[in-house]
Amino acid sequence: MAMTSDSHRPIEDVKRYMNYLETNSFSRKLVNLQDEQRAIHTLEIKLKEIVFHTKNVTIEVDKIQALVYKLTCNFTGLTINSSYLEKAKTKHSMQFPSELTRHTCKANQTMQLICIYFNMNRFFQDDDKSLLLNNNILGASLVNHSVSNLKQYVNISFWHNESLDRYDLTCVFWKEGAGKTSWGAWSSEGCKTVLVGPYQVLCHCDHLTYFAVLMKLSSTKISKELLDPLNYISIVGCSLSTVASLFTILFQLYSRKKSDSTTHIHMNLHVSVILLNVTFLLSPFLTSLSVGCVAIAALLHYSLLSCLTWMAIEGFNLYMLLVRVYNIYIRRYILKLCVLGWGLPAIIVVLLLLVKNSAYGYYEIQIQNSLQNDTSPQNASMCWIKSREIHWVFVMGYAGVTTLFNLVVLIWAVKMLRGLHSREKWESRPCQDITTVLGVSVLLGITWTLAFFSFHPILLPQLFLFTIFNSFYGFFLFLWFCAQKRRSNLKAETSSSSQMTRTGPQNHNSPNRSPQPSSLTRFFSRFCPQGTRHQDGEVEKDMECPGT
Repeated sequence: MAMTSDSHRPIEDVKRYMNYLETNSFSRKLVNLQDEQRAIHTLEIKLKEIVFHTKNVTIEVDKIQALVYKLTCNFTGLTINSSYLEKAKTKHSMQFPSELTRHTCKANQTMQLICIYFNMNRFFQDDDKSLLLNNNILGASLVNHSVSNLKQYVNISFWHNESLDRYDLTCVFWKEGAGKTSWGAWSSEGCKTVLVGPYQVLCHCDHLTYFAVLMKLSSTKISKELLDPLNYISIVGCSLSTVASLFTILFQLYSRKKSDSTTHIHMNLHVSVILLNVTFLLSPFLTSLSVGCVAIAALLHYSLLSCLTWMAIEGFNLYMLLVRVYNIYIRRYILKLCVLGWGLPAIIVVLLLLVKNSAYGYYEIQIQNSLQNDTSPQNASMCWIKSREIHWVFVMGYAGVTTLFNLVVLIWAVKMLRGLHSREKWESRPCQDITTVLGVSVLLGITWTLAFFSFHPILLPQLFLFTIFNSFYGFFLFLWFCAQKRRSNLKAETSSSSQMTRTGPQNHNSPNRSPQPSSLTRFFSRFCPQGTRHQDGEVEKDMECPGT
């Protein structure tokens, strides 16, 4: 490429500066956010001031390469790939549409397009120290013009020499001023991710800036073929659960029977289920609203934490009723449980909003596309937690603690049952006992343990079982409600029949003999609504539930 003596000196100056950035990128000379930001902006200014008389110029050092192109008003598009660079470490390309200069170019005006390729992420480390594909950052800018909201996408392609099927990949851009401990943060707004094949990622973006691909190791990537049935199950299950829980609450409100502490706990759990289902159904429809998406994401997280907390409270209440039968009076029992069930999740969500306001917002669910020639965007999106660390601590960790606690309580209760069975010679009805244990297990949210088994050998059944059990959770609670109501009515009829026949002797083979419930049914009947009251001066009296 021929250069004049006038243009040779500034190009050499830019090359020396690029060498300086490369060799000093791991030293202590760049020690703060301003130094990193200033270093990048200085490089951009130096490239902007280059004087050259050809259509383009290329400047290369080992880990930083730059290309500057002259564009005119009749620009028809441009594709730049790694073959233009001798020192490019990995394969990549950038395709610019003709719309790039349409709204900015004036008559007979010549503009400059600057493209910078970094083979290191030293200057673009966000607060989370995110892993980037190949450590590649591709930057593009139009000198003296801001380019955004393009109708025709800028297409950036990244290749890798190994299969990327094990990773969640997200196309992102560097957003200045969005970080707290760094001078920016990676954001996916305005970019769409397409997995063209196992070795190629295609990014569709509507603006110019610095682009990269975030990598997250994942074993739970959902294929496109599974997305539709899982969505259908979720929508139907959440809708049915909402109606069932609402019906249960209304029935209890209009019931003439006085509610006890166990009933109040059940009703609060139903309210949390309704809130969780409604926010989950609304979440995908608010992704286009920035503030609304953050609000619904925070509300969805709060609803989930509340639901998990009330499940743990159900386990605690079961422990109080079945293990500590006597002397369990607690002053303002329900009020304290409500403060815990509704207040603790609120404190967690508010603190997260105050400490890291970017934790909630637009979240893209990576979909594995089995058709390599299909380049249309296939990813699903919703308003949810964007931070991986927050998700693991305040979703998976929180769910793990609550389900483990309830699992321990359930095992303890069944163990006590076995002891009573051996000492008191209770009759056993295995079928009824198993049904009762399953009902209590669902009530305590034991099915949430399925979330921790999302690895490849059992991924497919785990996805469907987890979706079915937790989407229809409110409906299963309603079935539990109906079962307890039926048991209550049968017990009332049995008691009435027993009183009528009590005046005379009754033969053991008499058809009027009262049917006896199994040992497990009698044991867990203490957990039914209206079983126990925590009131002043009262001791547990009626430990068998008269009904719901």
